[in-house]
Amino acid sequence: MKKFMSSLNCAGSGIGHALATERNMRVHLFVFMLALIAAYIFQISKVEFLLILGISAVTFSLELTNTAIERLADKVSPEYDEKIGVVKDVMAGAVLVSSIFAVIIGLFIFVEPLLKFFQR
Repeated sequence: MKKFMSSLNCAGSGIGHALATERNMRVHLFVFMLALIAAYIFQISKVEFLLILGISAVTFSLELTNTAIERLADKVSPEYDEKIGVVKDVMAGAVLVSSIFAVIIGLFIFVEPLLKFFQR
């Protein structure tokens, strides 16, 4: 149990580091919080809520992975390296793809209730 608690502590420290140092991580968190508030207000279905949770988990996980890879790459090669640059770009692309799908899912879920709300 002690090792498990230590692992949780390390994971929490990593998430805290990413939130403290990565603007995009804070943006993802802010948008996620807005989505949770909108989900509550519009009483979306369980399936829609699970879609939001799923794509958010993927996006947060990719952003954390991107941060880890960037830190490791910068440690391994502080000077510019074209191949490491490609790795960083590909990882950033993965986060972007996930974010685009998150926006698409959010639009599918929230556009109709928002339109109804503003047409009152």
